[in-house]
Amino acid sequence: MRRTAFLLCLLGGVLTTGLPGRADVSRKRAPFEGIVQAAADSYRIPADLIHSIIRAESAYDPDALSIKGAAGLMQLMPLTAESYGVKDRFNPVDNIEGGVKYLKDLMSLYDGNTALVLAAYNAGQEAVRKYGGIPPYPETIEYIKRVQRGYGKPRIGGSTRIYRFTDEKGRVVFTNDRRLFLRATKR
Repeated sequence: MRRTAFLLCLLGGVLTTGLPGRADVSRKRAPFEGIVQAAADSYRIPADLIHSIIRAESAYDPDALSIKGAAGLMQLMPLTAESYGVKDRFNPVDNIEGGVKYLKDLMSLYDGNTALVLAAYNAGQEAVRKYGGIPPYPETIEYIKRVQRGYGKPRIGGSTRIYRFTDEKGRVVFTNDRRLFLRATKR
């Protein structure tokens, strides 16, 4: 009787979620807590967002490899990994660091709009540009929902970063516009 109940529970869990259970995910998540927290602190990205992305991307499998060639915990494509200085996409520290750097850039590009950041992370920035928002790809729409179940906030980040520079007339300028700051400091 107990065996039948166990098998029904197990079968029910597989059929309804298709994903590892909470206990399994918690066990898989534990070895990466410190790495995620360090990256979150360094790049001012919420750790719960990073964890939610890792869960959706690889279910905490550092050896995950997609059909399209995305690899590791945060499923980095080869070109993305190279752009962010990732030497080994299967190394958890390198992979998370590169993925979080990419997330940070997407946050700046999409002004912290969680749905757009996630759409670009999943489908690519070009797809978001082409459709003027979230691409109508079922995979991307489902991906955003999956990540949002773990993160759930419409905006990424808390405090606004303020940039300070001196303009060409010698005036001190304070702004929260990173692009303005970068243009002004490239003189």
